[in-house]
Amino acid sequence: MARQTPQANASIKSGKWEKNKFMGIELFDKTLGIVGLGQIGSWVARLAQGAGMKVIAYDTYLSPENAEKMGVRLVSLAALYAQSDIITLHTPMTAETKYLINAEAIEKMKDGVRIVNCARGGIVDEAALLSALTSGKVAASASDVFEKEPVDPNHPLLKLDNFICTPHLGAATLEAQESVALAIAEQVVDYLVRHVVRYAVNLPSISLDLIPKVQPYVLLAEKIGSFIGQTIDGGITAIDIEYHGEAADLQSAPMHVAALKGLLAPILEETVNYVNAPSIAKERGIEVKETKSDDAGNFASLLTMQVATSSGKKTVSGAVFHKTEPRFVEIDGMALELIPEGNMLYIHNNDKPGVIGDLGQLLAKNQINISRMQLGREQSGGLAISVVGIDVAPPEPLIKEIRMIPNILSVRPIKL
Repeated sequence: MARQTPQANASIKSGKWEKNKFMGIELFDKTLGIVGLGQIGSWVARLAQGAGMKVIAYDTYLSPENAEKMGVRLVSLAALYAQSDIITLHTPMTAETKYLINAEAIEKMKDGVRIVNCARGGIVDEAALLSALTSGKVAASASDVFEKEPVDPNHPLLKLDNFICTPHLGAATLEAQESVALAIAEQVVDYLVRHVVRYAVNLPSISLDLIPKVQPYVLLAEKIGSFIGQTIDGGITAIDIEYHGEAADLQSAPMHVAALKGLLAPILEETVNYVNAPSIAKERGIEVKETKSDDAGNFASLLTMQVATSSGKKTVSGAVFHKTEPRFVEIDGMALELIPEGNMLYIHNNDKPGVIGDLGQLLAKNQINISRMQLGREQSGGLAISVVGIDVAPPEPLIKEIRMIPNILSVRPIKL
């Protein structure tokens, strides 16, 4: 994109020699803004630093300390827009990132900015990009992804000389395909010869005869991690996983990776699984500790996960009821008994009369049925939590209405 290589290639192959037409820019000393400093984003940062670029980044789940170790300065999204010569996107496609790059965002950017999207289609508002490329506000753009794929051959972006693209080639290399084929073959051999399932997306890496006993705890660990991942703010700095009672006697590795997978999957752009979750945590500078104890208090077994971030700590404890049923039994020191499944609203509120009634009326008004509800509180009249199971995912306008209910301090939609 910077040197107009595809355009120059097409020109010379058409029999022309337009050397003066394709004036490019250097990457050296330019400021690269990376949105999403995960596994891919951090690798891009290293490549950019090797080209002499100044690298800034926006990532709400990475601590400034860990970013500093990468030689990257964390900034707000507005600052990234204002300071970047080139912006590259490496964030997942979520409700929050849908049309993250829109007309309003582009207006905040430097004149002549360049935008790269090798993440997901839909993060960039293609109509807004078209307008900005036409006006010159955006000097050039490069994309490996489109909102609708395959892209329409008549898409107006394809007619612009300052827009280059590829057909979603992110993993299309001979080496990647060969590595995947070898890995699959090795896993089949492990299963047929050694009776061990490795790297499965729905089964821990343990002997088959132990799976019935360990599997409920693996499921519990992943649900605890996922719940925390959907409720924390700030960059993760440390993770503590505690096994008590019967859980302490089991092989902890499957529970360990399940908890990390559950935690990291909601907040990172790369595919997080049982194989790569520990390495992703290590790459991001997250300290992970494990402790075991025979004492499980009032339970036969207990699994507790505490996650420290730059904004505070979140702690969730869970147990397995009737040998097969995962339950949350404590959130941030407040006791409750929660079935961790489906769509839920996680609410912090002042422990005052009327909160639950107002919430129920608002959900009924929006034709949303409550499947279950669990409450916990520090003390009478103090801080309380409500975890409300609902039949469908709540739309964002409804979340905003719930936040307006008196004595509700915060609300987050959760899906387990």
